[in-house]
Amino acid sequence: MKILAIDTSTMLGGIAIMDDSSGLIAEVRLNVKSTHSERLMTTIDTTLKQASISLTEIDAFAVAIGPGSFTGLRIGLSTVKGLSYATGKPIVSVPSLEAFAWNFPYCKYPVCPMLDARKKEVYTALFQWKNDGFIRLINEVALSVDRLLEKIKVISDKKILFTGEGAHLYKDIIIEMIGEQAVFASSEKMVSSPANVAYLGIKKAVEGKFSEPVSLIPLYIRRSEAEIKESQKK
Repeated sequence: MKILAIDTSTMLGGIAIMDDSSGLIAEVRLNVKSTHSERLMTTIDTTLKQASISLTEIDAFAVAIGPGSFTGLRIGLSTVKGLSYATGKPIVSVPSLEAFAWNFPYCKYPVCPMLDARKKEVYTALFQWKNDGFIRLINEVALSVDRLLEKIKVISDKKILFTGEGAHLYKDIIIEMIGEQAVFASSEKMVSSPANVAYLGIKKAVEGKFSEPVSLIPLYIRRSEAEIKESQKK
């Protein structure tokens, strides 16, 4: 089974192509200063050509469903839906923070990916490796770093591995609040990997856990500014 995965939940987005028998075929990451919409389809087309794979050979599409950038998530999902409608191939959705945690399989510490949610908050969750995958100790939420750390202190007194742009942004606060309990990922692991989305996507596809394209929506966690302003008018 060949899968094409798209991750546009952060500014460093990208795509990956993976085969369940031969492994990773291609991965391209884009540090997006312009919008994902201006480069995504071109990147998909170029990567398929360089891998000598046609779109018709792709058996399923995977998408990082969120949380993350509202605009990025919409672009990624609309792109995957368009590809699904055009080819008749199914879609699997992969939680963005879970895919991020897969940068650290077999980690003995709980893993805490953190994405900048603005408004002095982060999108985050807490994962613990168990058997052959991650379980959630804290489900996906958007909250302030100090509230997150208070939750973590209640759950675990072990070292916690922090990663992501939020961990970099709020590193001083994390150290101040929990000290040596905090360890931080190296720089190359501080970014999410489209290959992880592809890997988890294949696992779900093999199990037949496909999403219905019409009803599939991003995992936003919280409302957008436009929605908040609209509700305030009522």
